[in-house]
Amino acid sequence: MNSPSIMETFSQLKAIGVRFSMDDFGTGYSSLSYLQKFPFDKIKIDQSFVRSISASRDSLSIIQAICALGKALGLTTIAEGVETEDQFAQIKKKGCQQVQGYLTGRPLAAELADQLVASNSQSLESKP
Repeated sequence: MNSPSIMETFSQLKAIGVRFSMDDFGTGYSSLSYLQKFPFDKIKIDQSFVRSISASRDSLSIIQAICALGKALGLTTIAEGVETEDQFAQIKKKGCQQVQGYLTGRPLAAELADQLVASNSQSLESKP
């Protein structure tokens, strides 16, 4: 998976502004060695850690460790599956920079997503 052609494709995409995130970090196939091999910009903390932070100190410690790793490597950390204010507060306190989940936004149908993007684009254009 680390062939020269794959790395060249990553380089070309980065050169035109594409940013890369390692999804589901801490579970499955997300490996620390991938952080060395590939030009990631973000680490997305798997939602399984977020879901269990109220019940498990270990989950919160893992989130803190991932945030520290991200900071040391110059990568943005984003927590997946944030659904409550309590989860958000705890994650923020541990140094996570971004969140995604039902707390910050629900999934939208494609038409509604297009409308949201269009309305945000118009409001940005009207600002001085």
